[in-house]
Amino acid sequence: MNNSISFLRVFFVGLSVIFMTIFMLFRASDNSPIVNALMGISIGLGFGAVLIGIDLFLKKFNLRSFNIALLGMLIGYFMGKSLVLVLDSVLQISSFSMIVPPQMRELIETALLLLGIHLGTVVTLRASDELHISIPFIRFTQVAQKKKDLIIDVSVLSDLRIIDLACTGILDYQMVVPRFLIKELYAQYEMDDEYSKTKARRCLDVIKKLENISHLELRFNDTDFPEIKDPMSKLVRLARLVDANILSADISRVQTSSIEGITVINIHSLSNALKPLMQTGEVIKIKVQRFGKEPRQGVGYLEDGTMVVINGGGDYIGETIDARVLSVKHTSSGRMIFCNATEEDLDPTYVDEESYNDGK
Repeated sequence: MNNSISFLRVFFVGLSVIFMTIFMLFRASDNSPIVNALMGISIGLGFGAVLIGIDLFLKKFNLRSFNIALLGMLIGYFMGKSLVLVLDSVLQISSFSMIVPPQMRELIETALLLLGIHLGTVVTLRASDELHISIPFIRFTQVAQKKKDLIIDVSVLSDLRIIDLACTGILDYQMVVPRFLIKELYAQYEMDDEYSKTKARRCLDVIKKLENISHLELRFNDTDFPEIKDPMSKLVRLARLVDANILSADISRVQTSSIEGITVINIHSLSNALKPLMQTGEVIKIKVQRFGKEPRQGVGYLEDGTMVVINGGGDYIGETIDARVLSVKHTSSGRMIFCNATEEDLDPTYVDEESYNDGK
């Protein structure tokens, strides 16, 4: 796909140079043909650069937004023409037609036409979700906006939590599996690498289990992009094509897709958001597993993997003790709980939260 776009850019730049050069050579001018040819080449290259700039500017626009913008321009054109007709009528029936010079009149008409196109395009884009088509004697009822589909990637299929999430019913009629993803998994299954083969087998088993969930209505998309080799680029391209989101378990993919204007829903972030909150002063039982960064600090973990830092817990390594919650800190990797061991009367300000950077 990238090669095709590059070829088209070079092709249109070449056409611009050829047409501008021919125009400059055959138009009446006192300059020499060489000077006219150089001017034509320069103007053609400049126009080609403008075309490429517009192409790069519209790169993040999807087909739906482009169609709405075209419709808005059409509506704005008719609006501008209506304003011009009103102006002409006013000038014809009044004495202003003798006062306004023709150049000023053309300038005003052009300004009104541009104003109409601008207003029509902007208003249509802003109210795209409320756009309705009215037909005489027929009334259309407003339909609720459809939820976006979720295109799942390999990292989600490798995480068995997706089965439990699908069984909740929150993803019914939304999950989409691309066919090119299944082809890639079968290709990995045929490889000699045991790790890749095991991972592909697990992903294929997850797909079969998702198919057996009757209320889920798992769907498959046959669209493929043979010219694109990177699987993530294919997912982003498919998501832009069908106006869908991506469900992933890979944190690094959030930044990659946000550049392309695609929303990525990460199940790790969803899991962290659903973890139960601890209240200050609440007493919890925790097994102290290792020493912390500060003297006499101990570190333990809840069943969901949340790190618990215990002041005075360094004296109880390997034991399960009662700890009183001091605070809960939110980090990029999840939550951290800071506690005091209830066996000792410790200063609540003893916890050094800054020493634990993002849970590391």
